[in-house]
Amino acid sequence: MPDLIAARLTVLFVGINPGLYSAATGHHFARPGNRFWPALHDAGFTDVLLRPWEERRLLALGFGITNLVARATAAADELSPAELRRGRQRLEAKVRRHRPRIVAVLGIGAFRTGFDRRRAGVGLQAETLERAAVWVLPNPSGLNANHQRADLALEFRALRRFAAAARHPE
Repeated sequence: MPDLIAARLTVLFVGINPGLYSAATGHHFARPGNRFWPALHDAGFTDVLLRPWEERRLLALGFGITNLVARATAAADELSPAELRRGRQRLEAKVRRHRPRIVAVLGIGAFRTGFDRRRAGVGLQAETLERAAVWVLPNPSGLNANHQRADLALEFRALRRFAAAARHPE
């Protein structure tokens, strides 16, 4: 999956890894039932509900997408802890190069494992990543029954408010 990334984004959204459907189509969060695009819209990041094939429109809004792990799987639980930790190292290099203001990791469990933060929860984290604020959001996959669309919108909205107030690290 190619990254959707540019220099000095406001928010770089970080998926866990591409699902098989997304890898096949070449678009992030493409599987029907994934709630990423509705959550972005419900939270006010976009004024219209974008479809995966319209993802490049995010760059003009100051948002991008990458993945912690590049390998496509049917489900994120197929990834090993070592893959998630290596993914963090890859992510650090991307953040160092592109310097987003905020890195938003979409998956609590993946964040806990990849960043070795066993007690981390949703929201702003105490640590930064290459001077970027780190925010954790629930995984928007339709397979994640722990968070419904309204829950996701609430969490994404909190990130949007934070992003509106955050300044870019110089």
